[in-house]
Amino acid sequence: MGSLGALVKHPDDFYPLLKLKMASRHAERQIPSEPHWAFCFSMLHKVSRSFALVIQQLDTELKNAVCIFYLVLRALDTVEDDTSVATDIKVPILKEFYRHIYDPDWHFSCGTKNYKVLMDEFHHVSTAFLELEKGYQEAIEDITKRMGAGMAKFICKEVETVDDYDEYCHYVAGLVGLGLSKLFHACGTEDLAPDTLSNSMGLFLQKTNIIRDYLEDINEIPKSRMFWPRQIWGKYVNKLEDLKYEENSVKAVQCLNDMITNALIHVDDCLKYMSALPDPAIFRFCAIPQVMAIGTLALCYNNIEVFRGVVKMRRGLTAKVIDRTNTMADVYGAFYDFSCMLKAKVDKNDPSAQKTSSRLDSILKTCRDSGVLNERKSYIIPNQTNYTPLLAVLLFILLAIIFGNRGPSGPN
Repeated sequence: MGSLGALVKHPDDFYPLLKLKMASRHAERQIPSEPHWAFCFSMLHKVSRSFALVIQQLDTELKNAVCIFYLVLRALDTVEDDTSVATDIKVPILKEFYRHIYDPDWHFSCGTKNYKVLMDEFHHVSTAFLELEKGYQEAIEDITKRMGAGMAKFICKEVETVDDYDEYCHYVAGLVGLGLSKLFHACGTEDLAPDTLSNSMGLFLQKTNIIRDYLEDINEIPKSRMFWPRQIWGKYVNKLEDLKYEENSVKAVQCLNDMITNALIHVDDCLKYMSALPDPAIFRFCAIPQVMAIGTLALCYNNIEVFRGVVKMRRGLTAKVIDRTNTMADVYGAFYDFSCMLKAKVDKNDPSAQKTSSRLDSILKTCRDSGVLNERKSYIIPNQTNYTPLLAVLLFILLAIIFGNRGPSGPN
C-alpha cells in the first residue's frame, strides 16, 4: 500500500516505473545461454538490479568485461565485509585474491544469501574471466590486486583521520573508477581519463554509501564496521556508536552534515569526468549512479532518520533518474536541483553551515555556467506537463479494476 500511496502522491512516477519494470524484464531475458555466463548475469541481477540494467545497455564485449569486473570486486568485498571470518584467514585471501580469479577451481565460503552463492560458485566467474580479452583481464587483475592489498591494510587499521578515510575509499571505490576508465579505454571508445577524476567518481559514490549505511554498519554482527573518520565524529561524540542514541540526536545530525559536506568535495571532479564521455551508453552507465548519489545526500542531509533506519530515494524517483539521465544537460539539471534541495535544508546554526553552503554554491555555479539548465528535466520540481493529471486518472482506473476483480470474497 505504501507504493500505491507514493504513486497517488507522485502520479508522474507511474510512466518511468512502468518503463523500468519493462526494461528489467527485458534485461532478464537477455541472459546468455552458456552456463558460466548465465550464472554471472543472473547473479548480477541478484546483487545489483539497478547496476544490471545500465550494464545491459553497453556493447557486448564491454558489457561482459564490466559484469565480470563487478562480480570479482563484489566477491572481494564479500570477504572483507564478513566479520565472522578471522583476520588471520581474511588478510591472506584479500592479498591473494587477484591470483584466484585465474583459478576455475577456487572458491571460499563466506557471506550470506546471494553473496554466499557467489562465493560458493565463484568458478563460474573465473571461467568467464578467462574468456575475456587480455587487455580486460590485465585491467581487472591490476585493480583487484591493489584493492585487496588496501582492504587488507584497513582490516588492521582504524579510519582515524580524513586522510585515512580518503585512502580507504580510494582502495574500495576510487580504484573501481580507475578500473572502469581502463576498461572504457580498452574497448576503444573513450580516451583514458585522468586518475584524479576517476578516483573522485568512486569516492563520491563510496562516501554516499558510507553515510547512508551508518546504522547497518554500526549494528553489524558479530562486530561493528566503522568507516566514519574519528577526525570528524570525534568533534561530536566520544564513540561512533553514540550517534545512534536519541539523547545525542542534535550532535548526530551535526556530524552527519559534516560528513555530507566532506563528500561534496568530489562533485566538481565528477561533473568534469562525465562531461568528457562521448559514448551514450557509457555516459548513462556512469551518470545514473552519480545522480542517485547527489539525490541520496540531499535526502540524508539534516535528517535524523539516517540514525534510525534506512533513508533512500523512493522507487518512482529512482525510475525517473534512470529514465531521464541521458545527456550532460540532464546531469547538470539533476545536480542543480538536488543541490538546491540540499541548500534549502542548511541551518545557519549548524557548525558546518558556512562550508556546506560554500561547496554547494560552487556546484550550483558549475551547473549554471554549463549554459544548459534550461534543457533539464527536473526530478524534484513538480511536473506541470499535461500528462500528469491523465496519469492520475489512469492510475485510479487501474486501481478500481484491480480491486473490482478481487471478487465478492474480497473486502469492499
